[in-house]
Amino acid sequence: MGIKKVGVVGFSGVMGSGIAQLCASCGYEVIGCSRNADKNAQALERIGGFLGRAVEKGKLSEQDKMAALARIEMTTDMDLFAGCDIVIESVAENIDLKRDVFAALDRVCAPDTILASNTSSLSIIDMAMCTRRPNKVLGFHFFNPAPVMNLLEVVKTIATDEATLEAGKEFGRKLGKNVVVARDAPGYIVNSLLIPYLLNAIRMLDRGQASREDIDIAVKLGLNNPMGPLALSDFIGLDTLLFVADVIYEDSKDAQYAAPSLLKKMVTAGWLGKKSGKGFYEYK
Repeated sequence: MGIKKVGVVGFSGVMGSGIAQLCASCGYEVIGCSRNADKNAQALERIGGFLGRAVEKGKLSEQDKMAALARIEMTTDMDLFAGCDIVIESVAENIDLKRDVFAALDRVCAPDTILASNTSSLSIIDMAMCTRRPNKVLGFHFFNPAPVMNLLEVVKTIATDEATLEAGKEFGRKLGKNVVVARDAPGYIVNSLLIPYLLNAIRMLDRGQASREDIDIAVKLGLNNPMGPLALSDFIGLDTLLFVADVIYEDSKDAQYAAPSLLKKMVTAGWLGKKSGKGFYEYK
């Protein structure tokens, strides 16, 4: 049976609402769940704003916008996931919280429901083993913003069966994504390559090898990248960068993932990048 109804845990978050918007825009019925009804309403309003801008740009009709919004049902009750064919967890990057969510989903969802985690670094098998269906658990690493970015990393654990993997890949393709498959190792493909690159740029700045502007300009023009590594770090969030680096380093003990002292100090100071107004650059 194909996937028709999608559940999203963590609907009120930026990634959760983005995933819900993407699924609804692609014709799926969506149940979005967060603990706070007011934040659910704010998330739906945010989705409406994104779709509204697409209408203004001529990329979407008003009719399609309203149809997508009508496919989204909001709830604070995870019991409504009982009728979903797949549920995507997108709560905060905290392994204990995610384990609790997966255990709760396992109690609520039908035995053949696929459970997926939208995580950028954490172990999928750790979540899968909180369920009675580890063969039906995989990772879905969407990139921000989920409706726009064309890549989806599908993460296969040692327990994920082939039918679940193939269903996950097909679902990703129906969402319009280019799908790549990664094994269940912290960082998967993209972050395993990205994190050392960003950390090396921070080390370069810290030892005074070049200014922040020159580092970013050199990468943008020399490598034809849309954004330099320090500006990209600010965009990702320095706390998020530190968290992912620490997770990968803890698993691998590979020195290239060891966070520079400067990054740790900036996070301690609350300089988290664009979201806090100050990182390597200042933002109004």
